[in-house]
Amino acid sequence: MMRFSVLSRSYTPLAVAGLTLATSLLAAPCSAHAADTVMPDQSHGQVVHLFWKKEEIYDHNRQTVTLTGGARAQRGDMTVDADTLVGYLRPKPQSAQTTESDTGNMELYRVEAFGHVHIYNLVDQGWGDHGLYDVDKGVMLMTGKAMKFTSPRHLLTARDLVEYYPHTRVSIGWGDATVNTSDGKRITADIMQAFELTDAQKAANRASQKGQSANNSDQQDTNLDRAYGWGHVIVRTERQTATGDRGVYLAGPQLARMVGNVHVTQGQNQNNGSQAIVDFKTGVSHMLSGSSDPVQGLIVPNETKQ
Repeated sequence: MMRFSVLSRSYTPLAVAGLTLATSLLAAPCSAHAADTVMPDQSHGQVVHLFWKKEEIYDHNRQTVTLTGGARAQRGDMTVDADTLVGYLRPKPQSAQTTESDTGNMELYRVEAFGHVHIYNLVDQGWGDHGLYDVDKGVMLMTGKAMKFTSPRHLLTARDLVEYYPHTRVSIGWGDATVNTSDGKRITADIMQAFELTDAQKAANRASQKGQSANNSDQQDTNLDRAYGWGHVIVRTERQTATGDRGVYLAGPQLARMVGNVHVTQGQNQNNGSQAIVDFKTGVSHMLSGSSDPVQGLIVPNETKQ
């Protein structure tokens, strides 16, 4: 197996297979959190190592290098494996050009992956049929069948597209997106944006746990911080189901805020309203009416408690 190393520097926008469209559409539902997903690359200038088993095909006109027979791209702790990798090259800025034989005056700014795509770092990993890795920003987009993305304690799946932002630990699913947590929660929506805990949050949680009893059964062990959903949002547990047009689930306190055409169901009992705050730890729901929509409910007497 051979190795080819290049450097990456400035940002070039994504523009392959229509994936730019999904990224631009994200600004609408996620505008309040744009700063979380568009941070500049924190590892500028890191070397990208490319490995392959069969052929290296260099196309001078397209300025691409194609690696076949099973290939790998590594940058820091991020790895992309696939049947075939296509690296997109561009001239380096004059100030960055060197005479090193393995880099020359070209640099790698994008890697496209085809077939059995697997991306992973020390914590998270994802699978798909086709992937696009923006080397400059460290962002990975995946499409194809049976896409999924996992962290230690939650699984995200989607039909159309999965985006992964390793520096901010954010994953986004487009089309029938679902997040399943290790403690039995299931959140679904047309578009789902999942935020993992930062290192600082994890450290704070560990510090707070030291002062708690080891028998505290309410303490939740999870890497998920929160999940936002847009369109046909459903948060489901064994005992409760909450639906709405939009919603956010907070994994730590196990709370969900639902907005728009809200229905909260527990057994045969159902409450309807325009907004609700659902506590999945206690089973208590606070229904909030809108400007003109009253809260409605159906209570079935003598229902056997679960």
